[in-house]
Amino acid sequence: MYPEHTGHLPAERAVTIHQPTPITPVQAAPLVPVQPAGVPAVASIVLPDGRVVTGYAIEPAKPEPVAAKPAVSRAAVNIALGGIGFAAFCGGLALLTAFVAALAAFIHQLIILAAVIFGGWIAVQVFSANSHRGSGTTVNIRKAVIKRNHFHG
Repeated sequence: MYPEHTGHLPAERAVTIHQPTPITPVQAAPLVPVQPAGVPAVASIVLPDGRVVTGYAIEPAKPEPVAAKPAVSRAAVNIALGGIGFAAFCGGLALLTAFVAALAAFIHQLIILAAVIFGGWIAVQVFSANSHRGSGTTVNIRKAVIKRNHFHG
């Protein structure tokens, strides 16, 4: 442990004690009560039980002039603008959804129209080949000889 903590100091560390020197009081000049310009006058009040309370009269604190507040608060304006923006965004989403639905219906109608036209063209090709016999190629088979699974014409 340190010697300071044990209460025993080594001989080389002698302690010097200084006694305070008393100060002689100075004779003060008598004070004349003078009312400073910034300090209010002293007032006395007699209470109902007869006691007298003396003190400085304090003027009531005047509130600071309040700045004219706008008719509508800033928070209300921000909330209203946020609502308008949200409504515009939702309206845009609704228009986008309606546009995508209309485009899908239009493509669906085009596919059906193409199927009807292509199917009609195929039907015309099939039925016109059977009805116009004169314009097609005619093959006449007269005597066919089949020997050993070979056709000789």
